[in-house]
Amino acid sequence: MILYAIPTPLGGAPQDALPAPALATIRGLRDFAVENAKSARAFLGALGMPVRELNLVEIEKQRDLLAPLRAGRALGLLSEAGCPAIADPGAQLVEAAHREGFRVVPLIGPSSITLALMASGLEGQRFAFCGYLPRDAAERPQRIKQLEQRSRRERETEIFIETPYRNDALFAALLEVCGPQTKLCVAADLTLATESVRTRAVAEWRLEKRAIGKRPAVFLLLAS
Repeated sequence: MILYAIPTPLGGAPQDALPAPALATIRGLRDFAVENAKSARAFLGALGMPVRELNLVEIEKQRDLLAPLRAGRALGLLSEAGCPAIADPGAQLVEAAHREGFRVVPLIGPSSITLALMASGLEGQRFAFCGYLPRDAAERPQRIKQLEQRSRRERETEIFIETPYRNDALFAALLEVCGPQTKLCVAADLTLATESVRTRAVAEWRLEKRAIGKRPAVFLLLAS
């Protein structure tokens, strides 16, 4: 049996974000391990699937999520947006499936991290996803300095994210700490009508005095 890792839209309809073969696979499933039942129902409902007939189990609420696979049924893994197990829950379930000998198949779909890197114009041969930076105002500048130094040393793009309501605080810290020639990309609202991807040197960002606002955003940094 197969565990399918299913990407979900960053915004908009599933039919606009996923290719036809992936949609066909999803429509053939009846069991799903999900990050959030409400968003999973909306996603499946948009595909015309009879949600009442499906088995949806939230990852954090039940430990034995592989039961459908053991019973001979394929299982879908859904996060709220983007790719499961990449900056989202699901890695432990995938690991457990491997441990028990089940096949894991990733379906094609959107990932905000790779989309942001593709559109940034920054180094795409060497990059690292660093997750969330420290929330503490004293620890965050030190972490930014570390990432900038690593980027310069390795010629590596550093990618990180933040909770939308802290976007502007992180952005301000980046402009304060980073060198003027360091390149910074802010990719917000990816795949939405309000999408914005801008790459500027920190010195240029400082002159603009721009706010990001409470939008899903990915930050990318490349020091020279």
